[in-house]
Amino acid sequence: MKSSTFDLEERRLKEEVRKRGAKRVLFQLPEGLKPEGPRLASIAEKLGAIAIVSADPCYGACDLAVQDAESLGADLLVHYGHSEMMPQQRVPIIYVEAKTEVSVKATVKKALPLLKLYKRIGLVTTVQHVDMLGEARELLLSVGKSVAVGDAGRLKYAGQVIGCNYSNAKAVVKDVDAFLFIGGGRFHPIGVALATSKPTIVADPYEQRAYAIEAEVQKIMKQRWSCIREAEKAKRFGVLIGLKSGQKRIDEALQVKEKLKKKGKEVTFLTMREVTPEALIQFPTLDSFVNTACPRIALDDASKFRKPVLTTNEALVIIGELTWEELLKKGWFES
Repeated sequence: MKSSTFDLEERRLKEEVRKRGAKRVLFQLPEGLKPEGPRLASIAEKLGAIAIVSADPCYGACDLAVQDAESLGADLLVHYGHSEMMPQQRVPIIYVEAKTEVSVKATVKKALPLLKLYKRIGLVTTVQHVDMLGEARELLLSVGKSVAVGDAGRLKYAGQVIGCNYSNAKAVVKDVDAFLFIGGGRFHPIGVALATSKPTIVADPYEQRAYAIEAEVQKIMKQRWSCIREAEKAKRFGVLIGLKSGQKRIDEALQVKEKLKKKGKEVTFLTMREVTPEALIQFPTLDSFVNTACPRIALDDASKFRKPVLTTNEALVIIGELTWEELLKKGWFES
């Protein structure tokens, strides 16, 4: 039975398993696609492979289950829901982007009243909807808007954004008055707004509605300012080094540690795959943390942590290399 919402490329899956002679396949899916795991596994099983579905969270293309595949003896990792970002690893990887088959036209129409004050619109989306940006662009042009779709060359598709990379939005930020994000949820459009400081409207084709996210962005900004001010008082810092394949930034952690030490701070390195409040609470002598792994952890989960967890750029404010105003201009996601 085929998914009614996403193209999971079952035919390609069969061809790849056959062509590679895969004997053990590990499937990795983000939360919204995990229900499809058993069905996809059965496809590989019918071709004679042992199929295993990862039940762990999957946060993006930076979160490849390569070590899990190796430990399980898998000879193929099938990663769903994201475009290729990491180079091929010791275990061969197939990326299945899972593009949506849901039309965006009706929802973009619902967004037009929210865009009436803005003439120049930047279009952004996730990989699931990149093929529909042309349709959205034509609709906006038909009502007198000018449209910009950025291509900074750092992601696979023009107009594409991912959780920690908004370079395509920033590439056109001077040419637009507001952004229209096409896709589900608030995670990515909040990132667009934080990265660009521009009004951002969401056109959600799954919920069939359009809305602004300014209130949520303002709430996060206040939280970030509060965290920075509290962390300024800290004497002992934990600098977090992520162990996930696309989040391991040891050189960045070393630089942060050296800069904090020059400011008279005590620093301890901590490594972890999952940055959670439960993990950090085990280190009560540390006053604050700097996370060099995924920057969204500090931004989206701030209220869950008992002590400040800063991004690398926020740590530069404490160190004195950036002011708050410069941080707003530079953004939280790119060094």
